[in-house]
Amino acid sequence: MEVFLEPGITVLSLWILVWLLDGALDAGWLVASIVAFALAFPGRSLVRSPPDRVILSILLAWGWTAGLLLALGFATGHIYEFPAIVVVNWLWFSPTLQLLAHWGLRVSAPHLVRLQGPPLRAVVVGMNEQGCMLADRISSAPYAGIEMVGFFDDRMPVRQQGAERHRMLGRIAEIAEFAKANRVQLIYLSLPMASQPRIKELLDALKDTTASVYFVPDMFVTDLIQGRTDTVCGFPVISVCETPFRGPAGVLKRAEDIVLTCLILVLISPLLLAIALAVKMSSPGPVIFRQRRYGLDGEEIVVYKFRSMRVTEDGDTIEQARKNDSRVTPLGAVLRKTSMDELPQFINVLQGRMSIVGPRPHAVAHNERYRGLIKSYMVRHKVRPGITGWAQVNGFRGETVSLEMMEGRIRCDLDYLRNWSLRLDLYIIAKTIKLVFKDASAY
Repeated sequence: MEVFLEPGITVLSLWILVWLLDGALDAGWLVASIVAFALAFPGRSLVRSPPDRVILSILLAWGWTAGLLLALGFATGHIYEFPAIVVVNWLWFSPTLQLLAHWGLRVSAPHLVRLQGPPLRAVVVGMNEQGCMLADRISSAPYAGIEMVGFFDDRMPVRQQGAERHRMLGRIAEIAEFAKANRVQLIYLSLPMASQPRIKELLDALKDTTASVYFVPDMFVTDLIQGRTDTVCGFPVISVCETPFRGPAGVLKRAEDIVLTCLILVLISPLLLAIALAVKMSSPGPVIFRQRRYGLDGEEIVVYKFRSMRVTEDGDTIEQARKNDSRVTPLGAVLRKTSMDELPQFINVLQGRMSIVGPRPHAVAHNERYRGLIKSYMVRHKVRPGITGWAQVNGFRGETVSLEMMEGRIRCDLDYLRNWSLRLDLYIIAKTIKLVFKDASAY
Protein backbone atom coordinates (compact mmCIF):
# COMPACT_ATOMS: atom_id res chain seq x y z
CA MET A 1 0.00 0.00 0.00
CA GLU A 2 2.83 2.39 0.81
CA VAL A 3 4.41 1.81 -2.60
CA PHE A 4 1.30 3.23 -4.31
CA LEU A 5 0.19 5.68 -1.61
CA GLU A 6 2.17 8.81 -2.55
CA PRO A 7 1.99 8.32 -6.36
CA GLY A 8 -1.74 7.64 -6.10
CA ILE A 9 -2.40 10.68 -3.91
CA THR A 10 -0.31 12.84 -6.26
CA VAL A 11 -2.60 11.94 -9.17
CA LEU A 12 -5.82 11.93 -7.13
CA SER A 13 -5.15 15.42 -5.75
CA LEU A 14 -4.60 16.70 -9.29
CA TRP A 15 -7.82 15.14 -10.55
CA ILE A 16 -9.81 16.62 -7.66
CA LEU A 17 -8.53 20.12 -8.42
CA VAL A 18 -9.12 19.72 -12.15
CA TRP A 19 -12.69 18.58 -11.48
CA LEU A 20 -13.35 21.48 -9.06
CA LEU A 21 -11.51 24.30 -10.86
CA ASP A 22 -11.27 23.33 -14.54
CA GLY A 23 -14.18 20.95 -15.04
CA ALA A 24 -12.66 18.75 -17.76
CA LEU A 25 -10.00 16.05 -17.47
CA ASP A 26 -8.67 16.24 -21.01
CA ALA A 27 -5.70 14.51 -22.68
CA GLY A 28 -3.22 17.08 -21.39
CA TRP A 29 -4.15 16.45 -17.78
CA LEU A 30 -3.97 12.68 -18.33
CA VAL A 31 -0.43 12.97 -19.71
CA ALA A 32 0.55 15.19 -16.75
CA SER A 33 -0.95 12.58 -14.38
CA ILE A 34 1.08 9.76 -15.92
CA VAL A 35 4.31 11.76 -15.69
CA ALA A 36 3.58 12.76 -12.09
CA PHE A 37 2.82 9.15 -11.11
CA ALA A 38 6.04 7.92 -12.73
CA LEU A 39 8.12 10.54 -10.90
CA ALA A 40 6.54 9.75 -7.52
CA PHE A 41 6.66 5.96 -7.89
CA PRO A 42 7.49 4.02 -5.77
CA GLY A 43 6.36 5.50 -2.49
CA ARG A 44 8.49 5.10 0.64
CA SER A 45 7.72 3.09 3.75
CA LEU A 46 7.07 5.69 6.46
CA VAL A 47 4.51 4.01 8.71
CA ARG A 48 7.15 3.23 11.35
CA SER A 49 9.02 6.55 11.01
CA PRO A 50 8.75 9.43 13.54
CA PRO A 51 6.22 12.16 12.58
CA ASP A 52 8.88 14.82 11.94
CA ARG A 53 10.72 12.50 9.56
CA VAL A 54 7.45 11.73 7.73
CA ILE A 55 6.75 15.44 7.21
CA LEU A 56 10.29 16.18 6.04
CA SER A 57 10.36 13.15 3.72
CA ILE A 58 7.06 14.04 2.08
CA LEU A 59 8.03 17.68 1.58
CA LEU A 60 11.41 16.79 0.08
CA ALA A 61 9.92 14.13 -2.23
CA TRP A 62 7.13 16.45 -3.32
CA GLY A 63 9.59 19.30 -3.89
CA TRP A 64 11.59 17.00 -6.17
CA THR A 65 8.52 15.81 -8.10
CA ALA A 66 6.91 19.23 -8.44
CA GLY A 67 10.25 20.87 -9.32
CA LEU A 68 10.87 18.43 -12.15
CA LEU A 69 7.33 18.82 -13.48
CA LEU A 70 7.56 22.62 -13.45
CA ALA A 71 11.02 22.58 -15.05
CA LEU A 72 9.75 20.24 -17.75
CA GLY A 73 6.67 22.38 -18.30
CA PHE A 74 8.64 25.63 -18.67
CA ALA A 75 11.30 23.99 -20.86
CA THR A 76 8.71 22.66 -23.31
CA GLY A 77 6.31 25.58 -23.02
CA HIS A 78 3.40 23.29 -22.15
CA ILE A 79 3.03 24.82 -18.68
CA TYR A 80 1.03 27.68 -20.23
CA GLU A 81 -1.56 25.21 -21.56
CA PHE A 82 -2.73 24.41 -18.01
CA PRO A 83 -4.82 26.79 -15.86
CA ALA A 84 -2.53 28.50 -13.35
CA ILE A 85 -5.14 28.23 -10.58
CA VAL A 86 -4.98 24.42 -10.75
CA VAL A 87 -1.18 24.27 -10.85
CA VAL A 88 -0.70 26.72 -7.94
CA ASN A 89 -3.26 24.99 -5.71
CA TRP A 90 -1.81 21.59 -6.54
CA LEU A 91 1.55 22.69 -5.08
CA TRP A 92 0.08 22.82 -1.55
CA PHE A 93 -2.92 20.48 -1.88
CA SER A 94 -0.97 17.38 -2.91
CA PRO A 95 1.56 17.32 0.00
CA THR A 96 -1.26 18.13 2.45
CA LEU A 97 -3.31 15.19 1.16
CA GLN A 98 -0.22 12.95 1.29
CA LEU A 99 0.35 13.83 4.95
CA LEU A 100 -3.29 13.07 5.75
CA ALA A 101 -3.07 9.76 3.86
CA HIS A 102 0.07 8.71 5.75
CA TRP A 103 -1.59 9.65 9.03
CA GLY A 104 -4.67 7.62 8.10
CA LEU A 105 -2.53 4.63 7.15
CA ARG A 106 -0.61 4.88 10.42
CA VAL A 107 -3.86 4.88 12.41
CA SER A 108 -5.41 2.01 10.44
CA ALA A 109 -2.23 -0.09 10.11
CA PRO A 110 -2.85 -2.21 13.25
CA HIS A 111 -6.35 -3.03 12.00
CA LEU A 112 -5.07 -3.86 8.50
CA VAL A 113 -2.45 -6.18 9.99
CA ARG A 114 -5.14 -7.98 12.00
CA LEU A 115 -7.24 -8.42 8.84
CA GLN A 116 -4.38 -10.41 7.33
CA GLY A 117 -4.92 -13.10 9.97
CA PRO A 118 -2.84 -14.14 12.97
CA PRO A 119 0.84 -13.12 12.92
CA LEU A 120 3.42 -15.53 11.52
CA ARG A 121 5.30 -17.30 14.31
CA ALA A 122 9.09 -17.01 14.05
CA VAL A 123 12.09 -18.50 15.84
CA VAL A 124 15.79 -17.72 15.53
CA VAL A 125 18.49 -20.39 15.67
CA GLY A 126 21.66 -18.99 17.25
CA MET A 127 21.59 -16.39 20.02
CA ASN A 128 24.47 -14.31 18.68
CA GLU A 129 24.81 -10.66 17.77
CA GLN A 130 23.08 -10.76 14.39
CA GLY A 131 20.38 -13.12 15.65
CA CYS A 132 19.57 -10.82 18.58
CA MET A 133 19.54 -7.78 16.30
CA LEU A 134 17.03 -9.49 14.02
CA ALA A 135 14.86 -10.54 16.98
CA ASP A 136 14.95 -6.99 18.36
CA ARG A 137 13.85 -5.62 14.97
CA ILE A 138 10.95 -8.08 14.78
CA SER A 139 9.85 -7.39 18.35
CA SER A 140 9.86 -3.64 17.79
CA ALA A 141 7.97 -3.77 14.46
CA PRO A 142 4.23 -3.87 15.28
CA TYR A 143 3.17 -3.91 11.62
CA ALA A 144 5.45 -6.68 10.39
CA GLY A 145 2.86 -9.36 11.08
CA ILE A 146 5.50 -11.55 12.75
CA GLU A 147 5.45 -12.88 16.31
CA MET A 148 8.91 -13.52 17.77
CA VAL A 149 8.55 -16.79 19.70
CA GLY A 150 12.14 -17.31 20.89
CA PHE A 151 15.59 -18.78 20.28
CA PHE A 152 17.23 -22.16 19.90
CA ASP A 153 20.90 -22.53 20.81
CA ASP A 154 23.25 -25.20 22.16
CA ARG A 155 25.40 -22.84 24.20
CA MET A 156 25.11 -22.35 27.93
CA PRO A 157 22.87 -19.45 29.02
CA VAL A 158 25.83 -17.55 30.47
CA ARG A 159 27.34 -17.31 26.96
CA GLN A 160 24.16 -16.10 25.28
CA GLN A 161 24.07 -12.41 24.45
CA GLY A 162 20.30 -11.86 24.44
CA ALA A 163 19.16 -14.17 27.23
CA GLU A 164 17.84 -11.25 29.26
CA ARG A 165 15.65 -9.98 26.38
CA HIS A 166 14.52 -13.10 24.55
CA ARG A 167 13.13 -16.49 25.49
CA MET A 168 15.29 -19.60 25.07
CA LEU A 169 13.15 -22.46 23.75
CA GLY A 170 15.61 -25.34 23.62
CA ARG A 171 18.57 -26.88 21.86
CA ILE A 172 19.06 -26.81 18.10
CA ALA A 173 18.28 -30.51 17.71
CA GLU A 174 14.79 -29.87 19.12
CA ILE A 175 13.71 -27.19 16.65
CA ALA A 176 12.12 -29.42 14.00
CA GLU A 177 9.76 -31.07 16.49
CA PHE A 178 8.99 -27.71 18.09
CA ALA A 179 8.17 -26.17 14.69
CA LYS A 180 5.78 -29.00 13.84
CA ALA A 181 4.08 -28.96 17.25
CA ASN A 182 3.75 -25.16 17.57
CA ARG A 183 2.91 -24.03 14.01
CA VAL A 184 6.13 -22.11 13.45
CA GLN A 185 6.09 -20.57 9.97
CA LEU A 186 9.43 -18.71 9.90
CA ILE A 187 12.85 -20.01 10.95
CA TYR A 188 15.91 -17.73 10.81
CA LEU A 189 19.31 -19.43 10.97
CA SER A 190 21.90 -17.17 12.56
CA LEU A 191 24.83 -19.59 12.72
CA PRO A 192 28.54 -19.08 11.88
CA MET A 193 30.25 -20.55 8.83
CA ALA A 194 32.16 -22.94 11.09
CA SER A 195 28.86 -24.70 11.84
CA GLN A 196 28.39 -25.86 8.24
CA PRO A 197 28.03 -29.62 8.99
CA ARG A 198 25.57 -28.86 11.78
CA ILE A 199 23.63 -26.51 9.48
CA LYS A 200 23.32 -29.25 6.86
CA GLU A 201 21.90 -31.64 9.46
CA LEU A 202 19.51 -28.95 10.67
CA LEU A 203 18.29 -28.19 7.14
CA ASP A 204 17.63 -31.87 6.55
CA ALA A 205 15.57 -32.01 9.77
CA LEU A 206 13.62 -28.86 8.87
CA LYS A 207 12.57 -30.36 5.52
CA ASP A 208 10.02 -32.37 7.50
CA THR A 209 8.26 -29.10 8.35
CA THR A 210 6.42 -26.51 6.25
CA ALA A 211 8.28 -23.54 7.77
CA SER A 212 10.06 -21.03 5.53
CA VAL A 213 13.79 -21.09 6.34
CA TYR A 214 16.15 -18.11 6.01
CA PHE A 215 19.84 -17.52 6.65
CA VAL A 216 20.76 -14.40 8.55
CA PRO A 217 24.55 -14.58 7.95
CA ASP A 218 26.15 -14.44 4.51
CA MET A 219 26.47 -18.13 3.61
CA PHE A 220 26.65 -20.27 0.51
CA VAL A 221 24.05 -23.02 0.35
CA THR A 222 23.28 -25.56 -2.34
CA ASP A 223 19.86 -27.07 -3.05
CA LEU A 224 17.98 -23.83 -2.51
CA ILE A 225 14.23 -23.78 -3.16
CA GLN A 226 13.25 -20.29 -4.36
CA GLY A 227 16.46 -18.93 -2.79
CA ARG A 228 16.54 -15.14 -2.79
CA THR A 229 17.78 -12.27 -0.70
CA ASP A 230 15.20 -10.49 1.40
CA THR A 231 14.85 -8.15 4.34
CA VAL A 232 12.97 -8.60 7.61
CA CYS A 233 12.27 -5.31 9.35
CA GLY A 234 15.21 -3.83 7.43
CA PHE A 235 17.54 -6.71 8.31
CA PRO A 236 19.07 -8.70 5.40
CA VAL A 237 18.36 -12.43 5.21
CA ILE A 238 18.72 -15.19 2.60
CA SER A 239 15.83 -17.57 1.94
CA VAL A 240 16.69 -21.25 1.80
CA CYS A 241 13.27 -22.80 1.34
CA GLU A 242 10.43 -20.52 0.26
CA THR A 243 7.22 -20.62 -1.74
CA PRO A 244 7.45 -19.28 -5.32
CA PHE A 245 4.07 -17.60 -4.87
CA ARG A 246 5.00 -14.45 -3.01
CA GLY A 247 3.85 -10.97 -3.98
CA PRO A 248 2.84 -10.51 -7.65
CA ALA A 249 3.57 -14.18 -8.45
CA GLY A 250 0.97 -15.23 -5.87
CA VAL A 251 -1.62 -12.87 -7.35
CA LEU A 252 -0.86 -14.17 -10.86
CA LYS A 253 -1.15 -17.80 -9.75
CA ARG A 254 -4.48 -17.23 -8.00
CA ALA A 255 -5.86 -15.24 -10.94
CA GLU A 256 -4.83 -18.07 -13.27
CA ASP A 257 -6.67 -20.58 -11.08
CA ILE A 258 -9.88 -18.55 -10.84
CA VAL A 259 -10.10 -17.60 -14.53
CA LEU A 260 -9.28 -21.06 -15.89
CA THR A 261 -11.47 -22.85 -13.33
CA CYS A 262 -14.51 -20.70 -14.15
CA LEU A 263 -14.06 -21.35 -17.87
CA ILE A 264 -13.56 -25.09 -17.33
CA LEU A 265 -16.58 -25.45 -15.01
CA VAL A 266 -18.82 -23.72 -17.55
CA LEU A 267 -17.62 -26.10 -20.28
CA ILE A 268 -17.84 -29.32 -18.27
CA SER A 269 -21.01 -28.66 -16.23
CA PRO A 270 -23.13 -31.04 -18.40
CA LEU A 271 -20.43 -33.71 -18.02
CA LEU A 272 -20.38 -33.26 -14.22
CA LEU A 273 -24.13 -33.76 -14.05
CA ALA A 274 -23.97 -36.86 -16.28
CA ILE A 275 -21.17 -38.44 -14.22
CA ALA A 276 -23.00 -37.70 -10.95
CA LEU A 277 -26.15 -39.46 -12.23
CA ALA A 278 -24.09 -42.41 -13.51
CA VAL A 279 -22.28 -42.85 -10.19
CA LYS A 280 -25.55 -42.71 -8.26
CA MET A 281 -27.22 -45.31 -10.51
CA SER A 282 -24.26 -47.69 -10.91
CA SER A 283 -23.53 -48.56 -7.25
CA PRO A 284 -24.75 -47.73 -3.74
CA GLY A 285 -23.02 -44.97 -1.85
CA PRO A 286 -22.45 -41.22 -2.08
CA VAL A 287 -21.78 -39.52 -5.40
CA ILE A 288 -18.95 -37.38 -4.01
CA PHE A 289 -16.13 -38.99 -2.04
CA ARG A 290 -14.56 -36.67 0.53
CA GLN A 291 -11.07 -37.42 1.75
CA ARG A 292 -8.71 -35.61 4.10
CA ARG A 293 -5.49 -34.43 2.48
CA TYR A 294 -2.63 -32.10 3.38
CA GLY A 295 -2.84 -28.67 1.77
CA LEU A 296 -0.90 -25.41 1.91
CA ASP A 297 1.54 -25.27 4.86
CA GLY A 298 0.60 -28.83 5.81
CA GLU A 299 -2.91 -27.80 6.89
CA GLU A 300 -5.54 -30.50 6.61
CA ILE A 301 -8.11 -29.94 3.84
CA VAL A 302 -11.05 -31.90 2.44
CA VAL A 303 -10.75 -32.87 -1.23
CA TYR A 304 -13.70 -33.86 -3.46
CA LYS A 305 -13.77 -36.71 -5.99
CA PHE A 306 -16.45 -38.67 -7.78
CA ARG A 307 -16.71 -41.97 -5.93
CA SER A 308 -14.96 -44.64 -7.99
CA MET A 309 -14.78 -47.44 -5.40
CA ARG A 310 -17.19 -49.47 -3.35
CA VAL A 311 -15.42 -48.22 -0.21
CA THR A 312 -14.73 -44.71 1.07
CA GLU A 313 -11.50 -45.12 3.03
CA ASP A 314 -10.23 -42.12 5.00
CA GLY A 315 -8.63 -43.61 8.09
CA ASP A 316 -5.13 -43.97 9.48
CA THR A 317 -4.35 -46.72 6.95
CA ILE A 318 -5.28 -46.38 3.28
CA GLU A 319 -4.31 -48.79 0.53
CA GLN A 320 -3.57 -47.25 -2.87
CA ALA A 321 -5.60 -48.45 -5.83
CA ARG A 322 -3.88 -51.27 -7.72
CA LYS A 323 -4.33 -52.77 -11.17
CA ASN A 324 -7.50 -54.90 -11.30
CA ASP A 325 -8.43 -53.67 -7.80
CA SER A 326 -11.68 -55.34 -6.72
CA ARG A 327 -12.74 -52.23 -4.83
CA VAL A 328 -13.02 -50.18 -8.05
CA THR A 329 -16.46 -50.19 -9.68
CA PRO A 330 -16.76 -50.71 -13.48
CA LEU A 331 -17.73 -47.06 -13.92
CA GLY A 332 -15.01 -46.06 -11.46
CA ALA A 333 -12.39 -47.78 -13.60
CA VAL A 334 -13.35 -45.57 -16.54
CA LEU A 335 -13.39 -42.44 -14.38
CA ARG A 336 -9.97 -43.19 -12.87
CA LYS A 337 -8.48 -44.10 -16.24
CA THR A 338 -9.49 -40.73 -17.71
CA SER A 339 -9.03 -38.77 -14.42
CA MET A 340 -12.66 -37.65 -14.62
CA ASP A 341 -13.09 -38.70 -10.98
CA GLU A 342 -10.91 -35.65 -10.14
CA LEU A 343 -13.21 -33.11 -11.84
CA PRO A 344 -15.01 -32.03 -8.60
CA GLN A 345 -11.66 -30.74 -7.38
CA PHE A 346 -12.20 -27.64 -9.52
CA ILE A 347 -14.62 -26.67 -6.72
CA ASN A 348 -11.69 -27.07 -4.30
CA VAL A 349 -9.73 -24.67 -6.51
CA LEU A 350 -12.44 -22.00 -6.27
CA GLN A 351 -12.53 -22.53 -2.50
CA GLY A 352 -8.81 -21.72 -2.36
CA ARG A 353 -7.89 -25.17 -1.02
CA MET A 354 -6.21 -26.33 -4.22
CA SER A 355 -4.67 -25.06 -7.45
CA ILE A 356 -5.08 -26.40 -10.98
CA VAL A 357 -1.35 -27.15 -11.16
CA GLY A 358 0.74 -28.17 -8.17
CA PRO A 359 1.94 -31.22 -6.25
CA ARG A 360 -0.84 -33.81 -6.05
CA PRO A 361 -2.33 -34.02 -2.53
CA HIS A 362 -1.79 -37.36 -0.84
CA ALA A 363 -4.08 -38.90 1.74
CA VAL A 364 -3.14 -37.98 5.32
CA ALA A 365 -2.18 -41.59 6.05
CA HIS A 366 0.24 -41.62 3.09
CA ASN A 367 1.74 -38.30 4.13
CA GLU A 368 2.49 -39.51 7.63
CA ARG A 369 4.11 -42.62 6.19
CA TYR A 370 6.34 -41.01 3.58
CA ARG A 371 7.42 -37.87 5.47
CA GLY A 372 9.60 -40.07 7.64
CA LEU A 373 11.06 -41.97 4.68
CA ILE A 374 11.77 -39.25 2.09
CA LYS A 375 13.89 -36.20 2.80
CA SER A 376 12.23 -32.90 1.83
CA TYR A 377 8.83 -34.60 1.53
CA MET A 378 6.96 -31.85 3.41
CA VAL A 379 8.54 -29.04 1.34
CA ARG A 380 5.97 -29.80 -1.39
CA HIS A 381 3.36 -28.30 0.94
CA LYS A 382 4.82 -24.80 0.53
CA VAL A 383 2.22 -24.38 -2.25
CA ARG A 384 -1.41 -25.37 -2.71
CA PRO A 385 -1.84 -28.94 -3.98
CA GLY A 386 -2.89 -29.32 -7.60
CA ILE A 387 -5.35 -31.29 -9.70
CA THR A 388 -2.38 -32.11 -11.92
CA GLY A 389 1.33 -31.49 -11.57
CA TRP A 390 4.84 -31.78 -12.98
CA ALA A 391 5.20 -35.29 -11.51
CA GLN A 392 1.99 -36.50 -13.16
CA VAL A 393 3.12 -35.46 -16.66
CA ASN A 394 6.56 -37.01 -16.13
CA GLY A 395 5.56 -40.61 -15.57
CA PHE A 396 4.52 -40.54 -11.89
CA ARG A 397 0.76 -40.68 -12.31
CA GLY A 398 -1.19 -43.42 -10.57
CA GLU A 399 0.00 -45.95 -8.01
CA THR A 400 3.48 -45.57 -6.50
CA VAL A 401 4.44 -49.21 -6.09
CA SER A 402 7.85 -48.50 -4.54
CA LEU A 403 9.63 -45.98 -2.39
CA GLU A 404 11.79 -45.07 -5.41
CA MET A 405 8.69 -44.09 -7.39
CA MET A 406 7.48 -41.84 -4.59
CA GLU A 407 10.96 -40.29 -4.35
CA GLY A 408 10.79 -39.59 -8.08
CA ARG A 409 7.42 -37.91 -7.63
CA ILE A 410 8.80 -35.72 -4.82
CA ARG A 411 11.82 -34.74 -6.94
CA CYS A 412 9.45 -33.54 -9.67
CA ASP A 413 7.38 -31.61 -7.14
CA LEU A 414 10.47 -29.82 -5.82
CA ASP A 415 11.63 -29.07 -9.38
CA TYR A 416 8.23 -27.44 -9.96
CA LEU A 417 8.70 -25.24 -6.89
CA ARG A 418 12.18 -24.17 -8.05
CA ASN A 419 11.18 -23.42 -11.65
CA TRP A 420 7.57 -22.25 -11.54
CA SER A 421 6.29 -19.93 -14.23
CA LEU A 422 2.90 -19.28 -15.83
CA ARG A 423 4.26 -20.80 -19.03
CA LEU A 424 5.17 -24.00 -17.15
CA ASP A 425 1.65 -24.22 -15.70
CA LEU A 426 0.05 -23.91 -19.14
CA TYR A 427 2.44 -26.53 -20.53
CA ILE A 428 1.50 -28.96 -17.72
CA ILE A 429 -2.22 -28.41 -18.33
CA ALA A 430 -1.84 -29.04 -22.07
CA LYS A 431 0.26 -32.15 -21.51
CA THR A 432 -2.23 -33.45 -18.91
CA ILE A 433 -5.09 -33.25 -21.42
CA LYS A 434 -3.00 -35.24 -23.88
CA LEU A 435 -1.95 -37.86 -21.34
CA VAL A 436 -5.29 -38.73 -19.72
CA PHE A 437 -6.52 -40.43 -22.88
CA LYS A 438 -3.53 -42.74 -23.34
CA ASP A 439 -1.84 -43.14 -19.94
CA ALA A 440 -2.00 -46.75 -18.77
CA SER A 441 -0.60 -46.07 -15.27
CA ALA A 442 -3.86 -44.79 -13.72
CA TYR A 443 -6.35 -47.36 -12.51
